[in-house]
Amino acid sequence: MQQRIIQLDPLDNVLVALQDLSAGESVLFQGETFELKEEIPAKHKFFMRDMAAGESIIMYGVLVGKTQYAVSSGERMSTDNTKHATDGYAYRAFDYQWQAPNAERFKDRTFKGYVRADGRVGTANYWLFIPTVFCENRNLDLIKEVMHAELGYSVSAPFRNYTQALKEAYLKGDTLMNASFDELAQAKPDTHRLFPNIDGIKFLTHQGGCGGTRQDAVILGKLLAAYADHPNVAGITILSLGCQNLQLKELLDEIKARNPHFDKPLFSFEHQEGYTEEEMVRLAIAKTFQGLVAANQFEREEVSLDKLVLGVKCGGSDGFSGISANPAVGYAADLLVALGGKVLLAEFPELCGAEQNLIDRTIEPDAAKKFIRLMQAYSQSAERVGSGFHMNPSPGNIRDGLITDAIKSMGAVKKGGTAPIVDVLDYTEPAQKAGLSLVCTPGNDVEATTGKAASGATLILFTTGLGTPTGNAVCPVIKVSSNTALAKRMPDIIDINTGPVIEGEKSIEQMGEEILEYCIQAASGVIIPKAVQLNQDDFIPWKRGVSL
Repeated sequence: MQQRIIQLDPLDNVLVALQDLSAGESVLFQGETFELKEEIPAKHKFFMRDMAAGESIIMYGVLVGKTQYAVSSGERMSTDNTKHATDGYAYRAFDYQWQAPNAERFKDRTFKGYVRADGRVGTANYWLFIPTVFCENRNLDLIKEVMHAELGYSVSAPFRNYTQALKEAYLKGDTLMNASFDELAQAKPDTHRLFPNIDGIKFLTHQGGCGGTRQDAVILGKLLAAYADHPNVAGITILSLGCQNLQLKELLDEIKARNPHFDKPLFSFEHQEGYTEEEMVRLAIAKTFQGLVAANQFEREEVSLDKLVLGVKCGGSDGFSGISANPAVGYAADLLVALGGKVLLAEFPELCGAEQNLIDRTIEPDAAKKFIRLMQAYSQSAERVGSGFHMNPSPGNIRDGLITDAIKSMGAVKKGGTAPIVDVLDYTEPAQKAGLSLVCTPGNDVEATTGKAASGATLILFTTGLGTPTGNAVCPVIKVSSNTALAKRMPDIIDINTGPVIEGEKSIEQMGEEILEYCIQAASGVIIPKAVQLNQDDFIPWKRGVSL
């Protein structure tokens, strides 16, 4: 029988509803009966005892809020009766002892990846188009339209067919269509890929490169250089206007600074050097076509799992995310660390309340102190404009049980597992050490995934309780549902369902092993994640302003 309520830590003074609970009913937990004062929807919490105003609310074993006024046992936690609160944090000498999971099942496993000249391994083989400035976005849109359609990367065929049918019905004077969308979607044009070893042609359209501050352009240059150097990228085409803040030479210098041995094919075009748009687009397509012919010669090779770089992310989170999806992903992350791989945990606004735990797990004192500096600077920048980490939870988060940022954060940090932290990286800094690293990014879904890919993630596990289509231009994103209802409602975007954990059918460890197995198949190109199938190539640079 499915468990109806759960206590996440013995120190907690709230219980979580795993099913909808009715007002007035009595629920039994560890020999104690709780009478519910109101309805407690699944994912929400209720108080275990009467509490006075200002008392500490403990969840996951730590302070996550304080009562705004006196509350009663069996009363639902809400934004009315609860306010965000966390304990302070500081560096201290701490001897963290990690119990690594048993990874014996995976110790001799391999995946089929693209081995680059510097020894890094890609999970995909992409050609990448980069504009130095937003002025070139239209030209990239044109190139994308024709190259995707002609080379077999377009996903718009069902909708083109459907629109064509609507057009024909209109011209005939029909008011209703007889053919359904599903029927029309079957009549797809040939989508055979001319270059079978090119997994995609990707385009980093953005709104930066000029205007703003010079610092914005510098940060964008570092970000674009990181994407050009990414192991999933085989070659690059750059379009530049000429007069923008981010000069073409500066971007090329950033690429060389990041990787002095950079040797990928790279074609660049400066619009103001005398090209008409037609000439520049035609030449960019021709040169890129030649590059694709060469890049298509790459083939996947068997490599050990320590070559994987796994980013872990959550978005559209709900009250189950920190109970099912995030801990399961965290177990998969621990398995990969035990196997010698790299794991990247980011979203600094969603580490709020978990800081001391992370500091205590950081091996090097300098790295721990760097984390403190980055967290404090980020928090202060938000407070200076009248905001703060406490304002991170979205209306959807709150509606589904994440009442304070600390509750959201303590659930979010679970996806990083329990391994020691080997490094702390600022935005766009590359991950170079095996093990778990922290990466400074916003919590915003796309800004965070953009930052993880910049630090070298070659796969991203993205957990969600509400559903989001988020993907990334160069790093395959695997979507993990926290609950079965979402997996059934949005099967076109969800890859893995951890709902069986909530339903008592599978353990965190079982789900974690299944997730790592899925990663191996996705890294080998055997399974194509839904976001990749949909060409969900999201890319949003962070300007280092206030973004939660």
